[in-house]
Amino acid sequence: MADISAAEIPRLQQTLQRLLGSPNLTVNKPARKGMSVEIAVAGEVIGTVYRDEDEGEVSYAVNLTVLEEDLPPA
Repeated sequence: MADISAAEIPRLQQTLQRLLGSPNLTVNKPARKGMSVEIAVAGEVIGTVYRDEDEGEVSYAVNLTVLEEDLPPA
């Protein structure tokens, strides 16, 4: 996995906002080098995004976390 550059973050944010239909989604740069880039909605972190480069092709993997306590009652 490669680090996500500062120039990629706004592009990722715009794309994820469009794909997920949430203008409140933000992609936040890590607090320090080596930490994950975080995805948040209305300030609440919901996951991370990772960059992968293989044979010159770049892709991004999004890992969303949903806590059971945040689910509606069964």
